[in-house]
Amino acid sequence: MKMISLEQELKGNAYPGRGIVIGRSADGTKAVTAYFIMGRSENSRNRVFVEDGEGIRTQAFDPSKLVDPSLIIYAPVRVLGNKTIVTNGDQTDTIYEGMDKQLTFEQSLRCREFEPDAPNYTPRISGVMHIENEGYNYAMSILKSNNGNPDACNRYTFAYQNCVAGEGHFIHTYMGDGNPLPSFEGEPKLVSIPDDIDGFTNMLWESLNEDNKVSLFVRYISIADGTYETRIVNKNK
Repeated sequence: MKMISLEQELKGNAYPGRGIVIGRSADGTKAVTAYFIMGRSENSRNRVFVEDGEGIRTQAFDPSKLVDPSLIIYAPVRVLGNKTIVTNGDQTDTIYEGMDKQLTFEQSLRCREFEPDAPNYTPRISGVMHIENEGYNYAMSILKSNNGNPDACNRYTFAYQNCVAGEGHFIHTYMGDGNPLPSFEGEPKLVSIPDDIDGFTNMLWESLNEDNKVSLFVRYISIADGTYETRIVNKNK
Protein backbone atom coordinates (compact mmCIF):
# COMPACT_ATOMS: atom_id res chain seq x y z
CA MET A 1 0.00 0.00 0.00
CA LYS A 2 1.27 3.45 -0.90
CA MET A 3 1.77 5.85 2.00
CA ILE A 4 -0.34 8.99 1.67
CA SER A 5 0.09 12.45 3.17
CA LEU A 6 -2.28 12.67 6.11
CA GLU A 7 -2.11 16.45 5.89
CA GLN A 8 -3.21 16.48 2.25
CA GLU A 9 -5.82 13.80 2.87
CA LEU A 10 -7.48 15.93 5.55
CA LYS A 11 -7.17 19.19 3.65
CA GLY A 12 -8.76 17.55 0.62
CA ASN A 13 -11.85 16.33 2.49
CA ALA A 14 -14.12 19.00 3.99
CA TYR A 15 -16.01 16.40 6.02
CA PRO A 16 -14.21 13.15 6.93
CA GLY A 17 -16.49 13.09 9.99
CA ARG A 18 -14.76 11.36 12.88
CA GLY A 19 -11.30 9.87 12.44
CA ILE A 20 -8.85 7.57 14.21
CA VAL A 21 -5.11 7.39 13.58
CA ILE A 22 -3.00 4.68 15.21
CA GLY A 23 0.68 3.94 14.62
CA ARG A 24 4.23 4.07 15.90
CA SER A 25 6.52 7.08 16.16
CA ALA A 26 9.41 7.40 13.73
CA ASP A 27 11.99 6.61 16.42
CA GLY A 28 10.06 3.48 17.36
CA THR A 29 9.69 4.34 21.04
CA LYS A 30 6.07 5.52 21.17
CA ALA A 31 2.66 4.05 20.41
CA VAL A 32 0.64 6.88 18.90
CA THR A 33 -3.05 7.57 18.49
CA ALA A 34 -5.20 10.52 17.48
CA TYR A 35 -8.96 10.95 17.40
CA PHE A 36 -10.92 13.88 16.02
CA ILE A 37 -14.59 14.81 15.77
CA MET A 38 -16.33 17.14 13.35
CA GLY A 39 -19.88 18.41 13.12
CA ARG A 40 -22.35 19.97 10.70
CA SER A 41 -25.27 20.55 13.07
CA GLU A 42 -25.32 22.92 16.04
CA ASN A 43 -25.81 19.91 18.33
CA SER A 44 -22.72 18.14 16.97
CA ARG A 45 -20.60 21.28 17.12
CA ASN A 46 -21.62 22.00 20.72
CA ARG A 47 -18.98 19.69 22.20
CA VAL A 48 -15.56 19.57 23.82
CA PHE A 49 -13.20 16.79 24.87
CA VAL A 50 -12.45 16.59 28.59
CA GLU A 51 -10.12 14.24 30.45
CA ASP A 52 -11.81 11.40 32.31
CA GLY A 53 -9.37 9.29 34.32
CA GLU A 54 -6.85 7.87 31.85
CA GLY A 55 -9.27 8.43 28.98
CA ILE A 56 -11.47 11.23 27.68
CA ARG A 57 -15.17 11.89 27.16
CA THR A 58 -17.21 14.31 25.12
CA GLN A 59 -19.17 16.97 26.94
CA ALA A 60 -21.64 19.64 25.86
CA PHE A 61 -19.90 23.00 25.67
CA ASP A 62 -23.20 24.80 26.33
CA PRO A 63 -25.51 22.38 28.18
CA SER A 64 -28.54 24.59 27.43
CA LYS A 65 -28.12 23.89 23.70
CA LEU A 66 -27.81 20.10 24.02
CA VAL A 67 -30.69 18.52 22.06
CA ASP A 68 -30.02 14.78 21.71
CA PRO A 69 -27.04 13.32 23.60
CA SER A 70 -27.48 9.74 22.33
CA LEU A 71 -24.85 9.71 19.57
CA ILE A 72 -22.65 12.64 20.56
CA ILE A 73 -21.94 12.20 24.29
CA TYR A 74 -19.65 9.22 24.96
CA ALA A 75 -16.15 8.20 26.05
CA PRO A 76 -13.97 8.02 22.91
CA VAL A 77 -10.90 6.80 24.84
CA ARG A 78 -10.63 4.34 27.73
CA VAL A 79 -7.65 2.43 29.13
CA LEU A 80 -7.89 -1.20 30.25
CA GLY A 81 -4.55 -2.25 31.77
CA ASN A 82 -2.05 -2.25 28.92
CA LYS A 83 -4.75 -1.66 26.28
CA THR A 84 -5.92 1.73 25.01
CA ILE A 85 -9.32 1.73 23.30
CA VAL A 86 -10.29 4.51 20.87
CA THR A 87 -13.68 4.71 19.12
CA ASN A 88 -16.21 7.10 17.64
CA GLY A 89 -19.09 6.12 19.96
CA ASP A 90 -20.30 4.32 23.04
CA GLN A 91 -18.87 1.07 21.68
CA THR A 92 -15.76 2.11 23.62
CA ASP A 93 -17.61 0.80 26.67
CA THR A 94 -18.69 -2.36 24.80
CA ILE A 95 -15.08 -3.16 23.89
CA TYR A 96 -13.83 -2.32 27.39
CA GLU A 97 -16.39 -4.59 29.05
CA GLY A 98 -15.89 -7.38 26.52
CA MET A 99 -12.10 -7.41 26.73
CA ASP A 100 -12.34 -7.21 30.52
CA LYS A 101 -14.21 -10.54 30.26
CA GLN A 102 -11.45 -12.01 28.05
CA LEU A 103 -13.31 -11.55 24.76
CA THR A 104 -11.26 -10.44 21.77
CA PHE A 105 -11.62 -7.00 20.20
CA GLU A 106 -13.60 -8.52 17.33
CA GLN A 107 -15.81 -10.63 19.58
CA SER A 108 -16.60 -7.65 21.78
CA LEU A 109 -18.03 -5.78 18.79
CA ARG A 110 -20.25 -8.62 17.58
CA CYS A 111 -23.23 -7.18 19.45
CA ARG A 112 -22.88 -3.74 17.82
CA GLU A 113 -23.70 -2.32 14.40
CA PHE A 114 -23.44 1.02 12.59
CA GLU A 115 -25.19 4.02 14.14
CA PRO A 116 -29.01 4.23 13.78
CA ASP A 117 -28.89 7.68 12.18
CA ALA A 118 -30.80 7.10 8.92
CA PRO A 119 -30.16 7.85 6.13
CA ASN A 120 -26.41 8.11 6.90
CA TYR A 121 -26.02 4.93 8.98
CA THR A 122 -22.70 6.29 10.19
CA PRO A 123 -20.04 3.56 10.51
CA ARG A 124 -18.73 2.69 13.94
CA ILE A 125 -14.94 2.90 13.79
CA SER A 126 -12.80 1.51 16.62
CA GLY A 127 -9.20 0.81 17.51
CA VAL A 128 -7.30 -0.94 20.28
CA MET A 129 -3.59 -0.58 21.10
CA HIS A 130 -1.81 -3.31 23.06
CA ILE A 131 1.57 -2.76 24.66
CA GLU A 132 3.24 -5.66 26.47
CA ASN A 133 6.85 -6.62 27.26
CA GLU A 134 8.08 -3.71 25.10
CA GLY A 135 6.07 -5.11 22.18
CA TYR A 136 3.27 -3.22 20.46
CA ASN A 137 0.41 -4.18 18.17
CA TYR A 138 -2.92 -2.67 17.30
CA ALA A 139 -6.17 -3.42 15.52
CA MET A 140 -8.84 -1.30 13.85
CA SER A 141 -12.47 -2.07 13.04
CA ILE A 142 -15.30 -0.63 10.99
CA LEU A 143 -18.95 -1.69 11.20
CA LYS A 144 -20.96 -0.28 8.30
CA SER A 145 -24.23 -0.71 6.47
CA ASN A 146 -24.18 -2.71 3.25
CA ASN A 147 -23.98 0.19 0.78
CA GLY A 148 -26.64 2.10 2.68
CA ASN A 149 -28.85 -0.94 3.30
CA PRO A 150 -29.52 -1.04 7.06
CA ASP A 151 -30.73 -4.65 6.94
CA ALA A 152 -27.12 -5.87 6.61
CA CYS A 153 -24.03 -4.96 8.64
CA ASN A 154 -20.58 -5.43 7.10
CA ARG A 155 -17.82 -6.03 9.66
CA TYR A 156 -14.13 -5.48 8.94
CA THR A 157 -11.20 -5.91 11.33
CA PHE A 158 -7.61 -5.01 10.48
CA ALA A 159 -4.80 -6.19 12.77
CA TYR A 160 -1.24 -4.83 12.71
CA GLN A 161 1.55 -6.78 14.45
CA ASN A 162 5.20 -5.79 14.89
CA CYS A 163 4.27 -2.22 14.01
CA VAL A 164 6.86 -0.48 11.85
CA ALA A 165 8.43 2.73 13.20
CA GLY A 166 7.10 5.82 11.47
CA GLU A 167 4.01 4.11 10.10
CA GLY A 168 0.38 4.29 11.09
CA HIS A 169 -3.13 3.84 9.75
CA PHE A 170 -6.02 6.26 9.37
CA ILE A 171 -9.71 5.35 9.27
CA HIS A 172 -12.65 7.75 9.29
CA THR A 173 -16.42 7.71 8.94
CA TYR A 174 -17.16 9.52 5.67
CA MET A 175 -15.59 9.71 2.23
CA GLY A 176 -16.69 13.36 2.09
CA ASP A 177 -19.68 15.62 2.51
CA GLY A 178 -23.03 14.66 1.02
CA ASN A 179 -26.63 13.75 1.73
CA PRO A 180 -26.67 11.01 2.73
CA LEU A 181 -23.07 11.04 3.89
CA PRO A 182 -21.03 8.39 2.01
CA SER A 183 -19.45 5.81 4.34
CA PHE A 184 -15.70 5.15 4.43
CA GLU A 185 -14.56 2.56 1.88
CA GLY A 186 -11.57 0.23 1.79
CA GLU A 187 -8.92 -0.57 4.38
CA PRO A 188 -7.31 1.98 6.71
CA LYS A 189 -4.95 4.34 4.89
CA LEU A 190 -1.18 4.11 5.43
CA VAL A 191 0.22 7.36 6.86
CA SER A 192 3.46 8.53 8.45
CA ILE A 193 3.80 9.10 12.21
CA PRO A 194 6.39 11.65 13.41
CA ASP A 195 8.18 11.78 16.77
CA ASP A 196 6.95 15.25 17.74
CA ILE A 197 3.57 15.16 19.50
CA ASP A 198 3.08 18.92 19.29
CA GLY A 199 3.98 19.07 15.62
CA PHE A 200 1.65 16.15 14.87
CA THR A 201 -1.19 17.73 16.88
CA ASN A 202 -0.78 21.08 15.14
CA MET A 203 -0.66 19.49 11.70
CA LEU A 204 -3.86 17.54 12.32
CA TRP A 205 -5.76 20.47 13.77
CA GLU A 206 -4.70 22.92 11.06
CA SER A 207 -5.54 20.40 8.32
CA LEU A 208 -9.14 19.84 9.46
CA ASN A 209 -11.84 21.98 7.85
CA GLU A 210 -12.18 25.19 9.86
CA ASP A 211 -15.98 25.27 9.80
CA ASN A 212 -16.55 21.62 10.68
CA LYS A 213 -13.79 20.68 13.12
CA VAL A 214 -14.79 20.37 16.79
CA SER A 215 -12.17 18.58 18.91
CA LEU A 216 -8.90 16.64 18.67
CA PHE A 217 -7.15 14.19 21.02
CA VAL A 218 -3.55 12.98 20.54
CA ARG A 219 -1.60 10.59 22.77
CA TYR A 220 1.99 9.29 22.62
CA ILE A 221 2.59 6.24 24.85
CA SER A 222 6.04 4.97 25.79
CA ILE A 223 6.37 1.36 24.64
CA ALA A 224 9.08 0.84 27.27
CA ASP A 225 7.10 1.79 30.38
CA GLY A 226 3.55 2.84 29.40
CA THR A 227 3.86 6.47 30.45
CA TYR A 228 2.13 8.87 28.09
CA GLU A 229 1.70 12.44 26.93
CA THR A 230 -1.70 13.77 25.84
CA ARG A 231 -2.84 16.79 23.86
CA ILE A 232 -6.45 17.97 23.63
CA VAL A 233 -7.58 20.78 21.32
CA ASN A 234 -11.14 22.12 21.43
CA LYS A 235 -12.60 24.70 19.05
CA ASN A 236 -15.07 25.76 21.76
CA LYS A 237 -13.24 27.56 24.56
